Amino acid sequence: MGQSSLKDGAVYDAKTLGAGRVIVLGFQHMFAMFGSTVLVPALTGLSVSATLLFAGLGTILFHLISKRKVPAFLGSSFAFLAGYFAIAPNGEKELLPYACFGVAVAGLVYLILAGLIKAFGVNRVMKFFPPIVTGPIIIAIGLCLSGTAINSCSTNWGVAIVAIIIIVICNIWGKGMVKITPILLGVLGACALCIILTLAGSQPVDGYYCFMGDPNFQLFSVASIENIKTASWIGSPFMFRDTAISIFTGGNINTSLLITSIITIVPISLATIVEHIGDVSAISSTVGSNFIQDPGLHRTLIGDGLATTLASLFGAPANTTYGENTGVLTLSKVYDPLVVELAAFFAMFFSVSPKLAACISAIPTPVVGGISLVLYGMISAVGVRNIVENKVDFGKARNVIIAAIILVLSIGVTYSSLTAIKIPVGKKIVEQTSQYIEVDNSRYYLNADSTVGLPADILASAGNAEIKEETVQVEEPLLVISLSGLAVGSLVGIILNAVLPGKDYDFASNQTATQSKAEMIKPEPAKQQSSLSKSSNNNSNKNSNKNSNKKKKKK
Repeated sequence: MGQSSLKDGAVYDAKTLGAGRVIVLGFQHMFAMFGSTVLVPALTGLSVSATLLFAGLGTILFHLISKRKVPAFLGSSFAFLAGYFAIAPNGEKELLPYACFGVAVAGLVYLILAGLIKAFGVNRVMKFFPPIVTGPIIIAIGLCLSGTAINSCSTNWGVAIVAIIIIVICNIWGKGMVKITPILLGVLGACALCIILTLAGSQPVDGYYCFMGDPNFQLFSVASIENIKTASWIGSPFMFRDTAISIFTGGNINTSLLITSIITIVPISLATIVEHIGDVSAISSTVGSNFIQDPGLHRTLIGDGLATTLASLFGAPANTTYGENTGVLTLSKVYDPLVVELAAFFAMFFSVSPKLAACISAIPTPVVGGISLVLYGMISAVGVRNIVENKVDFGKARNVIIAAIILVLSIGVTYSSLTAIKIPVGKKIVEQTSQYIEVDNSRYYLNADSTVGLPADILASAGNAEIKEETVQVEEPLLVISLSGLAVGSLVGIILNAVLPGKDYDFASNQTATQSKAEMIKPEPAKQQSSLSKSSNNNSNKNSNKNSNKKKKKK
C-alpha cells in the first residue's frame, strides 16, 4: 500500500506510508521551519522555547479551526519585527511584554476581516485577489526571503552547496522515502560533513569553528556547542514575568506605552493579512485544492489570528503561515495535514527540553542557508505556476503593469537602503542631551561616537577644550509605521487591480474548475479499490467462461 502511494506521486493520506515514514516526514517539516522560527526570538530577545511551544500550539489550533484540511505550519512572523524594535529596540525585558500585547491586539484584526468575509461572502473579498495579484505576491515572497538564504550560504558555500546537491539528487533520482524527505536528508548530510570537518581540523575564529581557521568556511558556532553541553534536559518554555498578561498583574501599568504599542503594531496586521492570503493561495496551488473556498478563507484567518494572539499573550512571537513548509510540500508531494500536525507536536516536545532545542539550534548557518535557498526558490516557483495555470493574459497592458509594480516594489524596497517605507504619524516633544565644545565663541557639537566632525584646523585650535552639555527640546514623530517591501507591493497591486479597467478574472466562476481539478488530482482509495475488485471479478468471470467453453469443445 505504502509503495504504491509513493509511486503514484501526490500523497493525500500519509497513513498509507506507514507510521515510521510519517514520523520522518514530521521531522522534515520541523527542520524546515526551525531556522527562521528561532531567528525571530534571537533578534527580538523573546524566549526560543516559548516560540517553539506556541508555534506548535498555534499550528494545532489553526488545523482544528480549518477542519484539518490545510497542510500549513505556523511559525514566527518577520513582519512584526519593526513593531518589536519600535517598542523594545534593544530587547529590553521590561518593554517586550508591551510589544507582545500590541501584537496580540493585531491578531484580533484577522477576526474582524474573517467576520466580514463570513457576512458578505468570500467572493466579494477575493475579487481583490485574482491570480494577477496573488501570483506576483507569491513570487515576491520567495524572492524577498532569498537575501537571507544567500547571506547564510556565504558563510560557507561549500557546505551550502553540499546541502543543495543532496536535496536535488534525492528529489530527482531518489526512490520511495528518499524522494519525499530531501530536506531532512539535506540537513543530516550537510551536518554530518560539518561534524567531520570540525573534528578533522577546525579552529575558533570570531565565535565560530572554521575549517583550517579560514573565516570563509564557518561550521558550528562555539556558543551553540557550549549551549548543548550546559542546557538542561527539562525546563519551562517561558516565565510568567515575560508574558503580556504580566502587565496587568504587576500593579504598575504604563498606559501610555500600552496605547503606543497598540497604535504602532496593529496597522502591521494589514500587511500580514495580505501575506496570509498569498500563502493560502500558494498552498492551494501546490496541493490542488481550493482552501480559500473550503474550509474557507474566514477559517484560515481566524486560525492564524487566534494563534498570533495566543502566542503573543504568553511572550512568544506572532505566528504566520510558513512558506518554508509550503516548499517542503512542493518537494515531497505529501499533502496530508497529519505530517504538519506531527511537526507541531515535535516542536512542542522540543520546547520543554532546552538540550534538544539547543541541538537543533546548533545546525550550522550554511546548512540552513542551503536548505532555505531551495525552499525560497520553490515558493517563487509556486507563484509562477499560479499565474500559468490560471492562464493570466500578459497580452493585456493592465496585467503587465500590475505584476511589474508588485515585483519591483516588493523586491526593490526590501533590498534598497530604505529596507522599508516608514510613515511618521503624529508629533511629540522630547528632551535631548547634546555635547559640544566651544572654539572662538562658536559651538561645535560632538557626533554620536563622541568625536568632533570639524575641519582639521579648527580641531587643532580647540586643544583640550572642555566638553559641555545642553538639554534641548526636539520634535519627533509620535510613532512610525514601517511597511515592508512585500506589504507595499501587495497593497499597491491590490489597489491597481481594483481601479484599472479590463478585469478578466471572475473568482466565482473559477471555483468549479478548481474543484474539478482537485478531484482529478486526489486519489480515492475506496473507489479505486472497488473498481479494481470489479475488474478482477470481470476478469475471473471471463476466464471461467473461457475454461467452460474449452471443456464443452473437448466433450
